[in-house]
Amino acid sequence: MSIIVWYRNDLRVHDHEPLWKASQKTTNVFPVYIFDPRQFEELSVGFSKTGWLRTQFLIESVQNLRKNLQSISSGLIVRVGKPEEILPQLAVELEAEAVYCSEEVTSEETDVDAKVEEALQTMGKSMSFFWTSTLFHIDDLPFDIDQLPDVFTQFRNRVEKSCNVRSCFDTPYALLFKTNVSIGTMPTAESLLGYSSDATTHYVGGEDAANQRLKEYIWEQDLLKVYKETRNEMLGMDFSSKFSVWLANGCISPRHIYQQVQEYEYQRVKNDSTYWLIFELLWRDYFRFVSMKYGNRIFSAKGIKQDQHVQWSRNKRIFELWKNGETGIPLIDANMKELLATGFMSNRGRQNVASFLVKDLKIDWTWGASWFESQLLDYDVCSNWGNWNYVAGVGNDPRENRYFNILTQATRYDSQGEYVKHWLPALASVPADKVHLISALPPLEQQKYQVHIGVNFPKALFDVNRWRKK
Repeated sequence: MSIIVWYRNDLRVHDHEPLWKASQKTTNVFPVYIFDPRQFEELSVGFSKTGWLRTQFLIESVQNLRKNLQSISSGLIVRVGKPEEILPQLAVELEAEAVYCSEEVTSEETDVDAKVEEALQTMGKSMSFFWTSTLFHIDDLPFDIDQLPDVFTQFRNRVEKSCNVRSCFDTPYALLFKTNVSIGTMPTAESLLGYSSDATTHYVGGEDAANQRLKEYIWEQDLLKVYKETRNEMLGMDFSSKFSVWLANGCISPRHIYQQVQEYEYQRVKNDSTYWLIFELLWRDYFRFVSMKYGNRIFSAKGIKQDQHVQWSRNKRIFELWKNGETGIPLIDANMKELLATGFMSNRGRQNVASFLVKDLKIDWTWGASWFESQLLDYDVCSNWGNWNYVAGVGNDPRENRYFNILTQATRYDSQGEYVKHWLPALASVPADKVHLISALPPLEQQKYQVHIGVNFPKALFDVNRWRKK
């Protein structure tokens, strides 16, 4: 008997239920990863569904998965193509009786699942799904998904009161990987996307890098104890955990993070910061369950609320300026430049650039969500689209018309202008008390600080005086 373990957004060997369960049935386990070309196609808005940095990070993560599977006497078969065509073919070649995989919840993935399962069933083979993505298991929730509270706090209170986090699954240690089937070569980002780039990021994909970050952040640098105080900062690596970068691809398990936090609380300190990291993992859970409850409504411009009154602009020129960090608003542009350069942006930055796009520029929020999907290393379909619903006012936000005054946010969270000056060198000479008001500076002051609006710094798309009045 042999079993295929189909890897997707679960690129690890630790706490991996499909891998563990397959290893308990047979030693003939064949892990498979398939790069689906549909995930790298160009969208109608003019950019790749998965951008260069995100593609590179994914390839690194799959390479590291192959290495870690080899360390437990296994291996990884890699293919490029449609899973619904490749998996049934591999099932024949490997004489596999079943395919085990993690359960996904959004339509692109579940549509493919249905096709794979149908093809396998016609061949007398089975497919088994395992819930691997959240901190709390779906079967342990104190309500059915259709009864999921529409307010996060209500969800959190009920779950914290009645649910326990399950233990992690062990890593198998002695598998067989004997086959005449080619294991396949790893594709390059250029071969998947059809173009090349010299862009690089300091984030390294894979389970090893995820565990190293966990060790450094919690234990070696002892940063967990101040997480709640630093999490709204924007400059540098260590103001937040950055675990989301590896969580998104499943390079690390949320339950493993939870165990480490518990151990830290036991050995060192238990405080608001240690709780807040778990609180953030709960938000991640919540958006996954929201996506299950509302289905494709999370991708609709009308959102979860199906708000018929909201009309969005589809001004491509304005959107391109936002996308490329050329709006003339320092806080917005700095964050968008960071995203382009690194594939990452702070939570505070994400809220501000999203609010500016939809509330001030009135641009279709689904364009912004699609750009984040393309660029963010930590893109998670449920968290990304759920958060954009939230900020756009069409999701499950209990506060009506939540609005970010960008000037207030900038002076509060970047009071000395260090962040904007880091990503926008043209502003290097501008004093801290004027750097966020650059578009309102008279010509003489612009000349004094060597900032020339429309030359080395873009004209503002929005009148900052409107924020001053508010």
